[in-house]
Amino acid sequence: MEVELRNITKRFGDLVANDEVSLTIQPGKILGLLGENGAGKTTMMNVLYGLYSADGGEIFVDGKPASFASPKDAIAAGIGMVHQHFMLVPVFTVAENVVLGVEPTGALDRLDLKRAREQVRDIGAEYGLEVDPDALIEDIPVGLQQRVEIIKTLFRSAEIVIFDEPTAVLTPQEVKEFFQIVRSLRDAGKGIVFITHKLGEIIELTDHVKVLRGGRVVGEGDPKIMSQVELAELMVGRPVDLVVDKVAANPGKAILEVSGLKVLGEGGDVAVDNVDFDVRAGEIVGIAGVQGNGQTELIEAITGLRSVADGSISFEGEDITHHSPRQVHALRIAHIPEDRQRSGIISDFSIAENMALDSYYEDRYGRGVTLSWPQINAQSAKDVFEFDVRTPTIFNAASTLSGGNQQKLVAARELSREIKLIIASQPTRGIDVGSIEYIHQRIVAARDAGVGALIVSTELDEIMALSDRILVMYRGRIVKEFAGGGSDVTEIGMAMAGVAQ
Repeated sequence: MEVELRNITKRFGDLVANDEVSLTIQPGKILGLLGENGAGKTTMMNVLYGLYSADGGEIFVDGKPASFASPKDAIAAGIGMVHQHFMLVPVFTVAENVVLGVEPTGALDRLDLKRAREQVRDIGAEYGLEVDPDALIEDIPVGLQQRVEIIKTLFRSAEIVIFDEPTAVLTPQEVKEFFQIVRSLRDAGKGIVFITHKLGEIIELTDHVKVLRGGRVVGEGDPKIMSQVELAELMVGRPVDLVVDKVAANPGKAILEVSGLKVLGEGGDVAVDNVDFDVRAGEIVGIAGVQGNGQTELIEAITGLRSVADGSISFEGEDITHHSPRQVHALRIAHIPEDRQRSGIISDFSIAENMALDSYYEDRYGRGVTLSWPQINAQSAKDVFEFDVRTPTIFNAASTLSGGNQQKLVAARELSREIKLIIASQPTRGIDVGSIEYIHQRIVAARDAGVGALIVSTELDEIMALSDRILVMYRGRIVKEFAGGGSDVTEIGMAMAGVAQ
């Protein structure tokens, strides 16, 4: 099955998201779409998937004109899409989400949940995507939710499969497994579209790449003969420093101290088990580990989002073990949460409102019950410009932003105010190399100004590049500490897998 998009144009008011973009998806080939956040990659695929109607251009399937008024039409034509933002019902189980809309039935046309569970298990076992079919979506971490999205698409046996930033929430080990899945789909004759901002993934996985910038195709070719530097410059439109530039840290006294910390998970199990560590002023401490080993619960406990079962947390000598998120924020602790949509923004609020979301009560934004909207708007406009959040106006809803731009919004809000400590979970998840460069520079600059930083990332390269010290978490414990520079990737990877050194 071959799909061709010719001169596709899509507008949102005055914003031209796609400007006469053409591409061809061939069977047995992986097409990479590379571009900055807001370059039009996802918009283009949403047109193909029937989520948006194009304002111009044509779609052809096997040489015949086609149009899709809804995802149902696209699915019926053999097109599937794994979305960057999960299309899951939080209160449904894994199995219920996977079969939603194509439910297996038994006697008297009743839903056959037993069969649905078996199908989920079979797909999980076949592709290395194991997940409990009976788990509620709202109770599982984002990494497992991503697996559910992939299983949903595989369940529907599409001939064209669109992956929108599919590795954004996967660990390095899971990425390798996922790449095998994509290759097996390609080898089975399926056409693949792989949307990503990660240069290494384009080079390693795809057969052909198209680079979008500002809604237009600005370059294309064989990624096997294109360098990361060349691709980055095409994508951003300027030279990009792909290496974190920092001098040796000069740490001061410990400002964050965690002692004997015990935190329970959603099911009452011990997620964080007797953890001790500190973060000093003027240093970056990175936490490495396969997702699901207690990192989420650890950060939620420190930032006041989850109760502590035992142990203590102190900041600048003050016990904050049972502080609320607002109390933690008031101590000038910045928090970039793991899941931007669940914990970082309110999608229906404007960009300006989201910029003031956790600071609206501060004196700089008003007095008493009166908010100073001119001040909020001015600060928001400044932060949007500095962090390159791509939007026509700060009065647009946050839901209108691409995933990467939502991430930049959260980072801008947290890093633009006066802070003493940065706590960041997946700070650059889903954003392009130009924005990664800028956020890394801001974190390093804050460190050099005496700010402490605690960074959690499933991107081991990011942890190694940013961190002055690296702590590895496995099954809720800190199992090993490494120096930030010059540490052996293999040793860290083995510690992440629980292999004793």
